[in-house]
Amino acid sequence: MKKILIANRGEIALRIMKTVQKMGIKTVAVYSETDRRSPHVKFADEAVLLGKAPSSESYLAMDKIIAAAKKTGADAVHPGYGFLSENAIFAQMVEDNGIIFIGPSPYAIKVMGDKLAAKEAVRDYGIPMVPGMENAIKEVSSAKIIAVKIGFPILIKASAGGGGKGMRVVYSLEELPEQMNRAISEAKAAFGDGSVFIEKYVSSPRHIEFQVLADTHGNIVHLFERECSIQRRHQKVVEEAPSAILTPEIRSAMGNDAVKVAKACKYVGAGTVEFLLDGDLNYYFLEMNTRLQVEHPVTELVTGIDLVEQQVKIARGDILEFAQEDLYLDGHALELRVYAEDPMENFLPSTGTLQTYIRPYGPGIRLDDGFEEGMEVSVYYDPMISKLITYGKNRQETIQLMIGAIDQYRIEGVATTLPFGKFVCQHEAFTSGNFDTGFVKKHYSPEQLGKRYAEERRIAALIGLRLYLENKELVKIPAQISSNWSKRKL
Repeated sequence: MKKILIANRGEIALRIMKTVQKMGIKTVAVYSETDRRSPHVKFADEAVLLGKAPSSESYLAMDKIIAAAKKTGADAVHPGYGFLSENAIFAQMVEDNGIIFIGPSPYAIKVMGDKLAAKEAVRDYGIPMVPGMENAIKEVSSAKIIAVKIGFPILIKASAGGGGKGMRVVYSLEELPEQMNRAISEAKAAFGDGSVFIEKYVSSPRHIEFQVLADTHGNIVHLFERECSIQRRHQKVVEEAPSAILTPEIRSAMGNDAVKVAKACKYVGAGTVEFLLDGDLNYYFLEMNTRLQVEHPVTELVTGIDLVEQQVKIARGDILEFAQEDLYLDGHALELRVYAEDPMENFLPSTGTLQTYIRPYGPGIRLDDGFEEGMEVSVYYDPMISKLITYGKNRQETIQLMIGAIDQYRIEGVATTLPFGKFVCQHEAFTSGNFDTGFVKKHYSPEQLGKRYAEERRIAALIGLRLYLENKELVKIPAQISSNWSKRKL
């Protein structure tokens, strides 16, 4: 493998390129007209323009990406995450053109991309699953029958996708028709398929996922868990590794089941098996993401393993260099997704120019980003600016490092989730480890954030006043100024 095309943009494209170049492999960037001056384009050895800003004309244009790979002589394509990373048709197209797809087989992507098909695939492995239906539906009448059988509350989920799209919690039969129609409409808009399914809603769950690696020689390992329970709109904002709540016994059981899920779909490459964990520490299989996760850096830091490097090695046929017994957790890592969103306005997207962009730095701080000062945060793509990651000896130290890094990070021109990240890190529910996916609903409001920062401003003003008063005499300007120079005769 001598040259890899990265079929993505922004921070993940840049992050992949850095590892690939360290391995002595050339990189090819693809970009839209809007991204012409983006860091990932400048960093790559070669770059190919795909088309206009809309994703449909650039990063989702399969034929254009294949043509770019052929034009530059790329041996392989790395899809990153998002866009075409979990598209079985694209993976097949890459392979059909004699190019290596750095990811799982089209079969694994297809099976795990459909939540119902995924559950069917793992059913014979004895893995705990949330009670629910086995077939996708589109009719409210069918949903009513199933909901009554399962019992409220229920969760309506899009069969063809994830990321919180097409997902609704329903607490009563009366609200079912409206929520069902909303879920179907959203699923159709997001994935082109309005099929949904219903399962029992696990109240106050924690979202725990396990990283797996599988080579082409039948070896599969897990790299322990990530806690991803701090979410807004069913989408992750803060992730950490390891979880503050798992016992060694539960960690081992969940890890073993994650490996079984990978076996069930003949998985190859890096993947993530997601579970729900209830208040009694019972866990249930949720889904499998057949790609590199946004939050993969926290796993890299606590295991010392570069996941992108492993993806490349697996794709070229290498045998895994380690067995399960060789892996262990070392320290603690925390990640904040820095989105161009306004936490004071219900996390509404915030677009504009990065008038000020000063990165945090120091021991234990890692920043994966794809922006520079003066760049525009575009309306065309996901609003994530960067991933701010901290690493320390233990959870408490890592949280304090994150608070310090947030204070260092200066972004002006757009609103960001940095204040929300600090709010989380300073909240007793988070620092104690006593939280779940309902953290935002239970503990957060724009008013609370406003009060927190109003108090910080008050304290800062008092400190400034005290310093002024203490140093008043030192900086005091004399009332009468005498100068021999001014009296000098000319």
